[in-house]
Amino acid sequence: MFIRQPQLPERSFFLFGPRGTGKTTWLRQVLPQALWFDLLRTQTLLELHQRPEVFRQQVEARPRGSWVVVDEVQRVPTLLNEVHALIAEHGRDYRFALSGSSVRKLKRLDINLLAGRAINCSFFPLTAAELGYEVELDSVLRFGLLPRIRSDPDYAVDTLEAYFSNYLREEIQQEALVKRLGSFARFLQVATLMNGQILNVAGLACDAAVARPTVQGYFETLTDTLIGFWLPAWQRRAKVKEVASPKFFLFDPGVAWVLAGRLREPLKGSERGLLLETWVLHELRAAIAYQNLGGELRYWRTPSGSEVDFIWTRARRTVGIEVQASATWRHEFDGPLKRLISDGIVNTGFGVHAGSAELKDGPLRVLPLKQFLKALAPGQVLG
Repeated sequence: MFIRQPQLPERSFFLFGPRGTGKTTWLRQVLPQALWFDLLRTQTLLELHQRPEVFRQQVEARPRGSWVVVDEVQRVPTLLNEVHALIAEHGRDYRFALSGSSVRKLKRLDINLLAGRAINCSFFPLTAAELGYEVELDSVLRFGLLPRIRSDPDYAVDTLEAYFSNYLREEIQQEALVKRLGSFARFLQVATLMNGQILNVAGLACDAAVARPTVQGYFETLTDTLIGFWLPAWQRRAKVKEVASPKFFLFDPGVAWVLAGRLREPLKGSERGLLLETWVLHELRAAIAYQNLGGELRYWRTPSGSEVDFIWTRARRTVGIEVQASATWRHEFDGPLKRLISDGIVNTGFGVHAGSAELKDGPLRVLPLKQFLKALAPGQVLG
């Protein structure tokens, strides 16, 4: 069992995160006495479809102050109407934890999301802090940070391959999110090879032998099921022309590796760099969510190729982060970020590398990966 970072809110909340990140386990840890509706159980699912009034009857039978958990709420999204009514009638007599691994049905059916009566919380794979920073770089880049992988690393390959097939079968096929599973599987393999890069949708559609509108719909499926997300481009107010297209990332380096069909292959240099970016981005997203930092996370690039991997902005504070998989930090790594700092556009800059030396490179603080992650957790990087 891992001690997770999120804190239990005091009021009703949605908890969204990809399948397999440990949402259910965490909810059982922090809400052991809650009334539980597990919508992955066929019996519970059928009963609520056939007799939806059972939900209200069971909730109202609980004492005041009780928690009610609805796990995988997207499977019976109309329950949210009943949750809304119960909160409206009883106030905070009952508090609801509503977990989900997909927002697809909720968006398509224009489901009532409780009009602000429940806050939104995000859940992620394990962070380095939750693992006590006992993480080996290549292991994370190849196999990722899903709890099942970290709890039983000897079966990492089998577990990830099962995750891939179960995602296609349970999340995609059973929920009828795409019409042709074979085309979607081909698209996945091509798209995930572009993880962490600016995508050419037309070229990708050609490589996957899928129509361009279909490819755009497939990307929407990946984001709706929380498997992938877009990292927007940051555009400063200056005369320099900048790239405006977003990058696409998978939520976990191990999932990116298995979806690309490369799980049993050794890592190459260029692949290590993009997978390390994927890991650092995961840690940044988790820190922003768990520390309630807010702000916007983006990347910056010019048409000439000058790039900064991550730019975090909130109000007047701007932090730039450059990530390199090299064991030795070189001055050419951080030229664009140092220029942004010298121009007064970025306040603080960090370099992150796979070596062991901490350096001061002009205005940048350059940290080994583990040291950077240790600084990130208590808010010494962001915030």
